[in-house]
Amino acid sequence: MISSVNGPGYGWAMRILVTGGLGFIGSALVRHLLTTTDHEVTNLDRVSYSSSFESLESVSRLKAYRFLEVDLADNAAVSHAVAKERPEIIMHLAAESHVDRSIDGPRTFLESNIVGTFNLLEAARQVDGFRRFLHVSTDEVFGSLTLEGGSFSEESAYDPRSPYSASKASADHLVRAWGETFGLPVVITNCSNNYGPYQFPEKLIPLLTIKASRGESLPVYGEGLNVRDWLQVDDHVVGLVLAAIDGVDGRSYNIGGGGEQSNLEVVHGICDAVDERLGTTGRRELIEFVTDRPGHDLRYAIDSSRIRSELGWDPQHSFDEGLRSTVNWYLDHEDWWGPLMDRIDNGARAGLGPTPNGSRKAAS
Repeated sequence: MISSVNGPGYGWAMRILVTGGLGFIGSALVRHLLTTTDHEVTNLDRVSYSSSFESLESVSRLKAYRFLEVDLADNAAVSHAVAKERPEIIMHLAAESHVDRSIDGPRTFLESNIVGTFNLLEAARQVDGFRRFLHVSTDEVFGSLTLEGGSFSEESAYDPRSPYSASKASADHLVRAWGETFGLPVVITNCSNNYGPYQFPEKLIPLLTIKASRGESLPVYGEGLNVRDWLQVDDHVVGLVLAAIDGVDGRSYNIGGGGEQSNLEVVHGICDAVDERLGTTGRRELIEFVTDRPGHDLRYAIDSSRIRSELGWDPQHSFDEGLRSTVNWYLDHEDWWGPLMDRIDNGARAGLGPTPNGSRKAAS
């Protein structure tokens, strides 16, 4: 855990630029930096469908915070913003990240995740006194594991299986190349599935919590056997700060919560937590198995031993406790997620791919 107000490694407050700070993990990182350190934080975000200014309402008026609306795919805008802010550290989280949307429309993922990362790397090279470029990636770049065991380490081969994971793998390779070729001080982190407050309600846990609270059908892909390693977002951002400040140049760090659960187990946990909170029973009967996502990876698991041993990171949330707390947060904050539901067609299914004329296939 961070032991000083300015964080480990350096004894002074720094200028940190966070990309994607209006998103789920980005906003958690911005809140963490502004409430536990003295660093100055500039938030670059293009303000997309999943952005939420309300996620930063508690810190947005602090003197140490600045917001710039910038699309990372716009090279001139990125160069101007980075030159103006002169960050000592860039923490790059901005990305299109919803796998289902990447199946329906992959081009946006290439433009944001690949071209955007390239533009940011090039801008960082021009900053005098630049100390660290942290690229936040995903375990999905490693492909899929079997149910029998094993986990992804930092030495695992890349094997992306979706347009989303392919775009993130490409960005990872760019970051490593800029470190090797141009000497840019870079660190990469690969995380497992995040969950927690302020997650856009198209993702599994918030969406099915909302549907369960309303007594609606709960769609589960295939037979619900796909396994993910779940990481509470506040644990994740502590690891990101440690990697950004104390990490070794050119190194990558896997960050996982050690909370492996099948999708069906997660949905059962959501149902039980909603029933417990509302004093009801029978939410599990709302589960409906639907057509699986194309190329759906069977299992992810993260070996986090490197960041634990080298940087002293240790997650503070068990999955059971974290899930219950998260479900209760969404039940208490309809004022936050309610207006966002219209942005996702009130939870309509995505990820079955486009029909030949470009329209979305209907779920079966």
